[in-house]
Amino acid sequence: MSVQQYDEIGEAFEGFKALPLMRFGEVPSFLGMVGDVSGKSVLDLACGTGFYSREFKRRGASDVLGVDISVEMIAAARDIEQRDPLGVRYEVGDVIDLRAVEQRFDVALGVQCLNYAEDIAEMERMCRNIHRSLVPGGEFFVLAQNPDYGFDCASLETYGFRCEPAGEIETGPKVRVTALLDPQPISIVSSAPRREVYEQCLQAAGFSEVKWVPLQVSEAGIREFGEDFWADALAHPPLEMLRCRA
Repeated sequence: MSVQQYDEIGEAFEGFKALPLMRFGEVPSFLGMVGDVSGKSVLDLACGTGFYSREFKRRGASDVLGVDISVEMIAAARDIEQRDPLGVRYEVGDVIDLRAVEQRFDVALGVQCLNYAEDIAEMERMCRNIHRSLVPGGEFFVLAQNPDYGFDCASLETYGFRCEPAGEIETGPKVRVTALLDPQPISIVSSAPRREVYEQCLQAAGFSEVKWVPLQVSEAGIREFGEDFWADALAHPPLEMLRCRA
């Protein structure tokens, strides 16, 4: 799944986080799952333009390194860092061939990361590289397509997205996700690996305590749109999270 699709997006990727499903579902759910990072070092893999890198630095992380395969995404992240310095470091890198870092991190983040593996062997290699980058007992937090998503959330466009099947690979279905941004929608193709693929690859890499965590809608989202608005997204969630320990 080509890096070119991200190179063509650049800083426009920041707009994803303003869409209802991201703003009131993904972001508060993921931040809540990771929890307190005060004094901890954080490795943000597939960091994109650095949204979560910045969030966790603001929340007290002692050191944050964002890594992404896309040159343009890292350029955009560095531009944002230059405009609003927080002390976040960024570098271009592929999780499949992740360089051995001098330090090991307390926390690793993988938001829409493992679901770009082309096959099971590639995902297991990614997991081993991430495990190697963590201190013993360090935690790895993942957010990706729901492995059980059946393209049956009728109201997904109401939440700012369109999600369509795009074939099949060894790990599971391929998925074309379109963010309905104004003025120009943005489409990205990734995959929705099967639940057992995630679990087997993580465990083979040495991770334990693998736990799936459902997406929630924040109280702010309920106040702004009402409970009925979110019923379909909660009944047919397109995203899911998991956590595990090195």
